[in-house]
Amino acid sequence: MHRRLLIALGLCATSAFAQQRASAPRSDGHTVPLIIYASAPAATTGCAPLAVLSHGAGGSENGLRYLAVALSNMGYTAIVMGHSESGREAVQASVVAKGLRKGVQAVVADPAAEGARLLDVTATLAYADKRCKAPFRVLLGHSMGAETVMLEAGAHDMIGIDPALPGKSRFDAYVALSPEGSGVVFTEHAWAGIHKPVLVLTGTLDGALRGGPASRLVPWHELPGTSTHCQWQGVIDNATHANMGGNGPGADHATPYITSTVAALLTGVRANACTLPTPVSGFTLQAK
Repeated sequence: MHRRLLIALGLCATSAFAQQRASAPRSDGHTVPLIIYASAPAATTGCAPLAVLSHGAGGSENGLRYLAVALSNMGYTAIVMGHSESGREAVQASVVAKGLRKGVQAVVADPAAEGARLLDVTATLAYADKRCKAPFRVLLGHSMGAETVMLEAGAHDMIGIDPALPGKSRFDAYVALSPEGSGVVFTEHAWAGIHKPVLVLTGTLDGALRGGPASRLVPWHELPGTSTHCQWQGVIDNATHANMGGNGPGADHATPYITSTVAALLTGVRANACTLPTPVSGFTLQAK
């Protein structure tokens, strides 16, 4: 089933890509580490579309490789950011001090940590624009990275992030893997004002900080929809939180659904009309 889905969306053919480490200066004097995945050689002249990826709490720029490689194979320049203030060392220190659940939640709901992530996005865009001004830009993130995605798209927070940082809406599309519902970072109805294309992806075993897997569906219910039907939600049967980030037992089951659905949405957004792919077993996808 996965293979048929990938063939239908043109993702089975592999292509060579170049991988490069870099860093970008932030406005506060810190730097953001980057890993850049770009198709090599470029199939066309001009700037490739840009995909910026944001890892979850405790992760690094080495994460989300499966998705970055897939985007590179789609012809995108994919840049995975490293978020130092909410990376491995920061989460480990918080967990030691507060315990596992409270320690992770403290980082996820820290306005300074999330503000730093938004500064990372700004620095990464400036870095990419100096190289080549992309004609199309998408921001993707997992877990706390999905939090960053939604804040950039315009969702309202309840934790006191500097109001000058979120809501920039500088991308043409957004992909949130394992987004958090309301009550930890986001207000109720936080997503009601987001009108750009959004893809929300989760799994039936995708646990959350508050409310369990069902809470991951809240952003989808609050999104208002678009005239081009380019706000989608997909739910993968038996996929865990780790699987959505490309990790843990069962990741090989989940990631083909993720990469192929991302490809389908982005193709639709760029064509200004999003059409859902043919339904497949083990995966529920809806649009509005």
